[in-house]
Amino acid sequence: MQENTSKQTGAARKVSVLGAGAWGTAVAMALAQRHDVLLWGRNAAALQAMAVARENSYLPGYAFPDRLQVAVDFDAALAHVAEPGSLLIAACPVAGLRPLLLQLKAQGRAIPNLVWLCKGFEYETGLLPHQIVREVLGDAVAGGALSGPSFAQEVAKGLPCALTIASESAALRACVVETVHGGNVRVYSSEDLVGVEVGGAVKNVLAIATGAADGLGLGLNARAALITRGLAEITRLGVALGGQTETFMGLTGMGDLILTCTGDLSRNRRVGLGLAQGKALDVIVQELGHVAEGVPCAKAVRELSARLGVEMPITNAVAGVLFDGDQPQAMVARLLSRDPRGEH
Repeated sequence: MQENTSKQTGAARKVSVLGAGAWGTAVAMALAQRHDVLLWGRNAAALQAMAVARENSYLPGYAFPDRLQVAVDFDAALAHVAEPGSLLIAACPVAGLRPLLLQLKAQGRAIPNLVWLCKGFEYETGLLPHQIVREVLGDAVAGGALSGPSFAQEVAKGLPCALTIASESAALRACVVETVHGGNVRVYSSEDLVGVEVGGAVKNVLAIATGAADGLGLGLNARAALITRGLAEITRLGVALGGQTETFMGLTGMGDLILTCTGDLSRNRRVGLGLAQGKALDVIVQELGHVAEGVPCAKAVRELSARLGVEMPITNAVAGVLFDGDQPQAMVARLLSRDPRGEH
């Protein structure tokens, strides 16, 4: 269950963001309005260019706040958040989470409050991010997922957004609320880590489906149907994995789904639009220049839902187009011809 919070931020804290892509940078910029933030990434040359330009080329035109500094050295980024109450944010894609955690573990430092921003399933294992964290770091590390409907460009611009911190640790949730909530960023709190992560992962697959439908000119009625039935798929899978039904009606379920399926800034929606135009997947991904998490997630979710016996026809149809050579028009025809009896 998500809790509303109007609590204002307290004293300035130390924050390190590991991952200098668009979303990690945007979060770092938002937090640097009130806290001392270090931004680290794997590409030393790109980091040095950011330090000079005081902006990230992924977010051109958005200048870094004065309290945002760039760290080329990984250990320096960890040392920055060594004191109690500091916050360490992993801002890599799901595919990079395990390598980042292994690098973190190898440093031998005590790990402070840990938050991850990635959304998806690890393809090789089918694990959610919190399961990867536990597998690598154990149960002793307090961690949580910070998720919700949020485009990097809008956050970097300083426009309002609302996020949810999901964690089994009440102390971690409190730390994140006190650190992140404030200014134009509103933070809600949830104990349903599974539900929040499933919503954030599967909505990317549905955004590909919606983009394809829009690209085919199927109209707003079809878009509304896809989003609504997509929410039903997300909820079925999430509940089967132990999530709470009400979570999927909130920011990290319905909210994130609506944004990603309809917003023109959505990378996954743009994948669907490209598929409808007949473009090859590798061409679409190359043109994006960013990671579209819905692509690997579609394959992982198809396999996971099959193992669990969870019916996910839209997700399966998207995976068929992405990986089996199916055409978007055939995907639509197959979905329309399904017998609706027994579906809710």
